[in-house]
Amino acid sequence: QVQLVESGGGSVQAGGSLRLSCVAFGSTDRPYCMGWFRQTPGKEREGVAVRRWDGTTIYADSVKGRFTIYQDNAKNTLYLQMNTLKPEDTTMYYCAADWRWGCGLLPRYAVWGQGTQVTVSS
Repeated sequence: QVQLVESGGGSVQAGGSLRLSCVAFGSTDRPYCMGWFRQTPGKEREGVAVRRWDGTTIYADSVKGRFTIYQDNAKNTLYLQMNTLKPEDTTMYYCAADWRWGCGLLPRYAVWGQGTQVTVSS
C-alpha cells in the first residue's frame, strides 16, 4: 500500500519562496506520474505541476515560470519549488501518484497525500 506524505507548507509573504516535499512510502513500482495539486474549500481540485516517469513536466499556466517540480528517485521524494509566491497561491497542496499512461493535470490519480497548507500574505 503506497502512502504519500507531504511537508514544507507554511506561511510566507508575497514574493517569498517555499519548497514542498512528498515522500512515497511502500512503492515497489515507480509511478508513471507524480504531481502537485491544490484545492480551496468550495472549489474543484486543480493541477499545479506534474512530472512523468520520463522527466516530462507539465505546469498550470498560473504557476509557469514560478514553480518547479522535480524528483529525487533515490529518496523517493517529489518536490515543488515555489518562488514569487502570490496571495492567490494560498490553499492546501496535495501530492498524488498514478501508474496509468496519459496522466496529466486532471486530478484523476490513484493515491493522494493528506495535504500541506500554504499561506501567502500580502
